[in-house]
Amino acid sequence: MQTHEIRKRFLEHFERNGHTVVPSASLILDDPNLLFVNAGMVQFKPYFLGEAPPPYKRATSIQKCVRTGDIENVGLTTRHNTFFQMAGNFSFGDYFKEGAIELAWELVTKSQDEGGYGFSPDRIWVTVYQDDDEAIALWKKIAGLPEERIQRRGGDDNYWDMGVPGPGGPCSEIYYDRGPEYGRDGGPVVDEDRYLEIWNLVFMQDERGELSPKKGHPPIGELPTKNIDTGMGMERVAYLLQGVDNVYETDLVRPVIARAEELTGRRYGVNPEDDVRFRVIADHARSGVMLVGDGVTPGNEARGYVLRRLLRRIVRSARLLGTSEPVLGTFAEVVRDAMGPAYPELATDFERIHRVVTAEENTFLQTLSTGTRIFDVAVAETKSAGRSLLTGDKAFQLHDTYGFPIDLTLEMAAEQGLAVDEDGFRKLMAEQRARAKADAAARKTGHGDRTVYRELLEQGATEFTGYQELASEATVRGLVREGQRIRSAGEGEIVELVLDRTPLYAESGGQESDAGTITSPNAELEVLDVQKVARKLWVHQVRVRSGEIAEGQHVIAQVDPEWRVGARQAHSGTHVVHAALREVLGPSALQSGSYNKPGYLRLDFAWTSALSAETRSEIEEVSNLAVRRDLPVRVVHASLPEAQRMGALALFGETYDETVRVVEIGGPWSRELCGGTHVDHSSQIGPVMLLGESSVGSGVRRLEAYVGIEAFRHLARERALVQNIAGMLKVPNEELPGRIESLVERLRAAEKELERLRAAQLLSNVGGLADAAEDVRGTALVATALPDGVGGNDLRQVATEVRNRLGGRPGVVALFSADPAAGKVNFVVATTPAAREAGLAAGKLVPSFAAEVGGRGGGKPDMAQGGGTNPAGVPGAIVALRAALEGTAGA
Repeated sequence: MQTHEIRKRFLEHFERNGHTVVPSASLILDDPNLLFVNAGMVQFKPYFLGEAPPPYKRATSIQKCVRTGDIENVGLTTRHNTFFQMAGNFSFGDYFKEGAIELAWELVTKSQDEGGYGFSPDRIWVTVYQDDDEAIALWKKIAGLPEERIQRRGGDDNYWDMGVPGPGGPCSEIYYDRGPEYGRDGGPVVDEDRYLEIWNLVFMQDERGELSPKKGHPPIGELPTKNIDTGMGMERVAYLLQGVDNVYETDLVRPVIARAEELTGRRYGVNPEDDVRFRVIADHARSGVMLVGDGVTPGNEARGYVLRRLLRRIVRSARLLGTSEPVLGTFAEVVRDAMGPAYPELATDFERIHRVVTAEENTFLQTLSTGTRIFDVAVAETKSAGRSLLTGDKAFQLHDTYGFPIDLTLEMAAEQGLAVDEDGFRKLMAEQRARAKADAAARKTGHGDRTVYRELLEQGATEFTGYQELASEATVRGLVREGQRIRSAGEGEIVELVLDRTPLYAESGGQESDAGTITSPNAELEVLDVQKVARKLWVHQVRVRSGEIAEGQHVIAQVDPEWRVGARQAHSGTHVVHAALREVLGPSALQSGSYNKPGYLRLDFAWTSALSAETRSEIEEVSNLAVRRDLPVRVVHASLPEAQRMGALALFGETYDETVRVVEIGGPWSRELCGGTHVDHSSQIGPVMLLGESSVGSGVRRLEAYVGIEAFRHLARERALVQNIAGMLKVPNEELPGRIESLVERLRAAEKELERLRAAQLLSNVGGLADAAEDVRGTALVATALPDGVGGNDLRQVATEVRNRLGGRPGVVALFSADPAAGKVNFVVATTPAAREAGLAAGKLVPSFAAEVGGRGGGKPDMAQGGGTNPAGVPGAIVALRAALEGTAGA
């Protein structure tokens, strides 16, 4: 049974049983606890936590997931994957244990002719939480399972939570017995290779605190409702139903290995080391393409770093298999073709995906070239020292600084007849991971006590009236200070305020929250910020300017009209610039983030190279032509699938409700999912003026622009600046470029002449410096400070000339130049041939005095240079150098 058929049967089974089919969320969600979505329940967390009322009682989904905690194990085993699809069914206060077990058992064991998976009931085993007698009784009643095929396990195996305060509960796992040829008798508690877990049913009923029930600590309470969260591994079910031994041989993964075989000329299943590399390629290719598809770009931090690591492991594995050709583009094509039927956006967005992965491969190939040179130096140093072991810190430096994979270091070292201190390398890697883990733990906030918001949500969602009006009558539903409900707040206090209805826009979709006021007969409040809680509750942060505000009072919430005008212009301007960008660069130039406030916008988009001045001008012109055409702005409400069929663009990482808001500017010219406030016609945006374009990471560029009155003001400032410069130079505006170019050329010529004169002046003192050399135990020492601000090149030139004047005698020249304003000092040390014959090397003399100037340096025996941060230490450095020579000269 093909994987797409397994997927289809799962969704149809639960849809027939009253579940709403919910599309997979993006792999990137705004969750402080998650780098990527790693479970099917993540998009439903607000419903499980009681932060928002669920729009349905039953749901089912096939969620794309990425787990990166065991990247190093991928390929070494046939069980570890970074990307996988989690099929799940969910109940929000509807059915519980009995319903979950019935639905799972029916799908797993029903014959394939009847739409099930057709697993033999005699080969099914289950595990339950250690004291869950109810689940045991239900498995016996519903499935007729005998006692010996139901096994109890502790919290580590059969209790589920998110690893942070929040929902949790006991679970029951379904296993399939693959047969005695795969391992020992005795069920899952004995052998989880033979008995393969395919489905986990979580009976979500508890709220855990800081300490997890998985470790025996009691829950802190019960959830408001009992819920069901299940997860069935699509890949595991696929390889069982397809009669293969592991996920890498299933229909959606094996094609990547087949393409790797074509490229490398090697065969999977012949050599165990090669098999590991084939599996790494197959797994990481899927993960990489899915991540890029959801808007991640390679980088050096967080998600971008994980993606970069995955893609580079593919390139490295392919090279170890023997190919030197570019590979990421062709592997991406295979993944697109395999996964496209389930995720059609991979095909429609493939141009961008292909561009991102091929750019990263090109970057990595340059890194490999640099790393190889560093590796060659390390090998030469190791051999010259008579060692046969490349140190762990050198291997770590290659890995951490130059992105050089350790297995490539190992293989190349072996070719040179060297071993690598792997223990030292692993220790340094462990220390780095520990630091990263501690940093992640510090940022991990969990889901603390949100009871105050749950209570307010139980009274209903906030009605947002801001699309229709700027002022609304409302009732104060609640006041919150430091997480606690309060009855009232007085003058000068800053509190959170929840209304039953509000015209004030809450920050979202890149748009800043509205400015405004909330007034009552007894109080006046300034609105500082507006945020959404659980996408349903508008929480206003306010400062009480005067009077007292109390729960239950009637108020008027008012948006600052000038603020809203600018905000509408900026948000609609963002859509216009995005559409113009796609018109000029092509449909693959997709927005990957935005921010706008009155009069200003910035837009991040996936692109791998800087835009030329001509391209920027074209984007600006297309934007302003759209403004001049006075395009109508229309809002359409539709289901998410309907909006996608309309071609509406969604922002990476955003979560959308079942019914979405589509904003059109000029019909299909600009059509995006958006909850922001917008103008009625494009002409109301006013002029659009691009300020610049820059890089904000690998494969991501940023455009910034002013719109409306801010664009006029910027142009006025620019005009005044041009007029002032024209006045100073006494030329008409149109002649400014030529006059400025002429002045720049004259300035450059003057700078060159000054540089020549300064160098001549420095060199004119060479004879005097050489004549003033002092004798230190038979060595001529010239150690002095030159005038402030002399650069390294000039220092080297003077040092060379002085050294030449010393003739055939042993001599050391040390010249210093301070820059007190910058807190820096430069130095150069040079030695004569006779000094080097006597054992005096410039590079080895630097450490004797460098600490005095707070710096370091190095070089060759004849010339060394460096710098420091303590200009006042130059006299001490000269003394230290003299003392070093007194201890070594003539020895």
